This record gives sequence, C-alpha cells and structure tokens, in this order.
Amino acid sequence: MKITKLEKKKRLYLLELDSHEQLYITEDTIVRFMLSKDKDITPEELADIQTFAQLSYGKNLALYHLSFKQRTRKEVQDYLEKHDINPSIIPQILKQLEVDNWINDRKYVETFLYQNQLSGDKGAQSLKQKLSQKGIPTSLIEEELQKIDFTPIAERISKKLAKVYSHKLPHRALEDKLLQTLLHKGFSYSQAQTAVQGLELEANEVIEEQLLEKELDKQYRKYSRKYDGYALQQRLIQALMRKGYDYQQIKSTLRDYL
Repeated sequence: MKITKLEKKKRLYLLELDSHEQLYITEDTIVRFMLSKDKDITPEELADIQTFAQLSYGKNLALYHLSFKQRTRKEVQDYLEKHDINPSIIPQILKQLEVDNWINDRKYVETFLYQNQLSGDKGAQSLKQKLSQKGIPTSLIEEELQKIDFTPIAERISKKLAKVYSHKLPHRALEDKLLQTLLHKGFSYSQAQTAVQGLELEANEVIEEQLLEKELDKQYRKYSRKYDGYALQQRLIQALMRKGYDYQQIKSTLRDYL
C-alpha cells in the first residue's frame, strides 16, 4: 500500500492510501513512523500506525483536558470515553499519564483537602462523598482524611455563622441552627458540639425580646384567623417554643400582648 495523501486538518493529519483507506493521525504518529507521501507501508505497519495514532490522539485529548485544572483518573477516563477513544487503549493512556505525573489521585486529594482547610466549609463526611463521586478510591480518601484535624475548620465556620444569625434567632435556636448546619456540612457531632460550645454564646435579652415580639406578631396573624381565647394562646405558645423561645419569656410577653 502506498500513501497518496498526508494533509494537515486542524490538530490532526489526514492520511489516505491507494487502497482508498483513510485515517486521521497525530503529528507524533508521523514522526514515529517517518510517514510521508508516496511511502509504501505493509498491512502490519498500517495496524501499528492505527493503534499508535489512537493512543497518541487519546493522550493529547487527555492533556488538553488536564491543561485547565487538576483532574482525577476517573474524570480523565470519562472524558476519553465521551470522545470515543477505543476502550481497550484507555487504560494504557491513563497509565502513561500517571507515570508522567499528569494524573495523581493522591495529590488531587491532598490539594482538595488543603483548599478546604484554607477557605472551605466542609467536614470529613461531605468531602468523602465529593471525592468518591470523582472516582477516588475510598481507602485513599480515608487515609488522607485521617491526617486532618477538622475542629479548627468547624470553629471557623461556626463563628462565621454566628455573626450571620446572632441577630436573627433566639439563643437556643441559634445554637441548634449552628449545630445542625455543621452536621449538614459533614462534621461529626462531637466536632460540631465542641465548635458551638467554644463560642460561649450568651443570650441578649433586648434582642431576644425584639425577636420574640416580631415573631409573635407573625404567628398571631396566622392563628388568630382560626382561633381565639385559650386555644389561640396555646397555639402561639407552641409555635414560639418551636422557634426556640423560652417558655417563661413567651408567657410574660403574651400577658401584655393579648
């Protein structure tokens, strides 16, 4: 077989043979096999060219994908599969990228966790879930998580949340809000509890009274349409206690309100 055309097409080259076969190859393939127009090649050489071209193209695709940001082995694999790279050669491409340190799942986890320590707001459980979704082996994730003390992160987040909600919630509800938010972000109960207790939150009677009166107005508008007298009073007490207000404080405010 003889090469009748070797023409550049954007990032690839079109190779045509006198047998009417054609394939797209990379520049690396041309260099590797010293290809040129009018060169004769055997069917065995053509098979080698096709395999190497696919391998080279797949690697170039992967490197392009990796040029934007660090990615896991699974993310690169998915990208290659999406671009119809032969599944049989994808493991070989991934292996080469790992040897050249373009792909390093351990380094990916280390960087991911370090960024969370600096400015993130997630606990171990949430991070484990996110990393698992990226195809990182559970054993590797757990090994790296063991190296981190999540208490300082929980403390940083709880302080930030306290500033946001301290003028919006009564003392008891504020503590519950902080605790539940930290648990939702993946911190353990002991880490969340330690962080909240470390804030040493104190109730501000003036602010709590203002919040209670505001909430009472809201609940009164809701329940006074259906209830009155004792039934209304009980509904209001129940609603306000669910919001975290103290029972005695509620009773005292209701005496002046109703």
